[in-house]
Amino acid sequence: MVADSRASLLYRIKQVELAIRGRLDEVLSEHGLTTTQYTALTVLERNPSITAAALARQTFVAAQTIAQLVRTLEARGWVERRPDPGSKRQMLLTLTPSGAALLAGLRAPVGEIEARMTASLAAAEVRELDRVLRAFRAALDA
Repeated sequence: MVADSRASLLYRIKQVELAIRGRLDEVLSEHGLTTTQYTALTVLERNPSITAAALARQTFVAAQTIAQLVRTLEARGWVERRPDPGSKRQMLLTLTPSGAALLAGLRAPVGEIEARMTASLAAAEVRELDRVLRAFRAALDA
C-alpha cells in the first residue's frame, strides 16, 4: 500500500480507528462480545452505577440502541439494574462480578493490540500521543 502524503488527518485517524476495530472484533468475538458491548462494559467498570442515558453517551450509541444492548448484557449476567435511591423512576446500571471477571480476562489480549499499535514509539511519544488525542477530544467537545 502506497502512503498518500496528501491524506487528511481525519482520514488517517479513521484508518487507525478501523484497524483497531478489526483487531478488537477478532479478540472479542472469541468471547461472544461485540466491540460496542465491550465498550459498554468498560464504561460501567470506570463509572459504577450510571443511567442508561449516560451509558449511551459514553458508549457512542443512540439512546434507542442502549436498551437492547443493556438487555443483552443483562441476559448474559454481565450487567444488572438497580433502583436509583435518588429517583423513583430511574434505574442505575452496574457491572456484575461476572462482567468484571470477563473484562479482567480481556485485559491482556486487548492490551496486546495497544502494545502492537505503539511498538514503534518511545514511551514519551506514547504519552505525547495521548495528550494530543485528549486535546483533539476537548477541542471537539467545546
